Amino acid sequence: MNIGFIGLGNMGAPMAANLVKAGHHVTGFDTANVKLDGVEIVASAQDAAKGRDVVITMLPNGAILRAVAEQIIPAMDKGATLVDCSTVDVQSARSVAEQASKAGLGFVDAPVSGGTVGAEAGTLTFMAGGSDTAFKVAQPLFDIMGQKAVHCGDAGAGQAAKICNNMILGITMIGTCEAFALADKLGLDRQKMFDVVSTSSGSSWSMNAYCPAPGVGPKSPADNDYKPGFAAELMLKDLRLSQQAAETADADTPLGQAATALYETFVEAEDGKGRDFSAMLPRFEKRGRD
Repeated sequence: MNIGFIGLGNMGAPMAANLVKAGHHVTGFDTANVKLDGVEIVASAQDAAKGRDVVITMLPNGAILRAVAEQIIPAMDKGATLVDCSTVDVQSARSVAEQASKAGLGFVDAPVSGGTVGAEAGTLTFMAGGSDTAFKVAQPLFDIMGQKAVHCGDAGAGQAAKICNNMILGITMIGTCEAFALADKLGLDRQKMFDVVSTSSGSSWSMNAYCPAPGVGPKSPADNDYKPGFAAELMLKDLRLSQQAAETADADTPLGQAATALYETFVEAEDGKGRDFSAMLPRFEKRGRD
């Protein structure tokens, strides 16, 4: 395919590189002055979108997505497909989908899970919303950039799935970190704690695959001084999106609210910014009961 890729940052660059390795022609644009082997870098988002079969965007937030959509949708050929892999609010995804539809374009909102490691390895999970036709166009590209793509429903459903997933992730990581800090103070060895919990009813992805305790379980950012695999400020962004969605939908999410407040404190008032979201563990280690 002839692909445009807009947003060549920590996630977008390796995703685009994997498309090039698979034999696709990729034209890219980023506001930063980037160079990427095999990707033809152009001067504007419109230039990246013109004449492409598929245009993929990987952008920081809904406001930027809306602004970029205003630029690129008029430049795209009728019948082309816009695939947005950003994590944004549901309403922004639905608004851009409507705009694309009016212009005769296909649209898929397809936020990802797997972080920069998954982007580099081509093992991302895509949570997709949009029409069956648009999803079928995008699916071969998802197969290159990831290991799984789930068509969750109509436009916005991908964002809804990502927001709900990451609310669970934020909550379970806090619970895992609290439990390790409590285990320390009860004199329980961390490895023994992991051996029990990882095979018992308290098991979770946060414990089993991304353990926040250094030297315990599979290798994780905890073993690299909590340098981000998934930064705490990105978790805060996703939790805020979950609470924005909950407010709109009139959904009661007390644990989601509590997790948002904790990550807000950690990122904005403590030392969490620039650290992995699992660095909540050393935070709890230093604290006593109020």
